[in-house]
Amino acid sequence: MSKNLVYFVVDFAINQGKLSQFESLAQTMITGTLKEAGALAYEWHLSADRKRCRLLETYADAKAALAHCTGPVVQQLVPKILETATISGFEVYGDPGPDAAKILTGVGAEIFPLWHGLGR
Repeated sequence: MSKNLVYFVVDFAINQGKLSQFESLAQTMITGTLKEAGALAYEWHLSADRKRCRLLETYADAKAALAHCTGPVVQQLVPKILETATISGFEVYGDPGPDAAKILTGVGAEIFPLWHGLGR
């Protein structure tokens, strides 16, 4: 793990009858995130019962994390996906920088700065 990487782990509880709409929005969010410089990974994992989803995001550094938080995927598409699901957990690992941290904690994220480890 590089000391500059920033990880988001977002848990969603999908509203009943909204899986198809949720899935379509997730695909649109993937397409948008692929265009962002510094977005290294953006993985959606669906539970076996198809009621919960975990989004794992990796950004190269605080600048990339802030660009994502202030970019069109978050600003335009997150409000739409929140019509289909609720966020049931949100954790950030690493240092997203002060501006992104303010945005992230404002929506309920808990930030875990790197404490010990080996970055390569």
